Amino acid sequence: MKQYIIDELRYNDYEKVKLFLDENLGTSEIDGIYWLPLEKELLTDEQASHNDCLPLFFVIDLSPERISCELLVRTKNRIKCTCIGYATEKQRDWLIQYLDDMLKQLEISI
Repeated sequence: MKQYIIDELRYNDYEKVKLFLDENLGTSEIDGIYWLPLEKELLTDEQASHNDCLPLFFVIDLSPERISCELLVRTKNRIKCTCIGYATEKQRDWLIQYLDDMLKQLEISI
């Protein structure tokens, strides 16, 4: 699996990130898992045409030591579909910028 990982989090930084993600993305059925919806303008033509699969997401997995983001664009509605796949360069860059902006806002230096 291709991932983007930020590791060696300090525990108080983990708590800041957890609070931020809880407030901005909500909690999920699995502790530490967050669903970050992609903005529509980032979707490929195929992804945008799959109305039954929308919205599409990146999954963020937060633990006390690290933030791990799969570089897989997925839906909550299906396990397999042709619109599910690895992020385009534009989508990947958007995800990394989202995380960088979050860390800057929280005043976390990595």
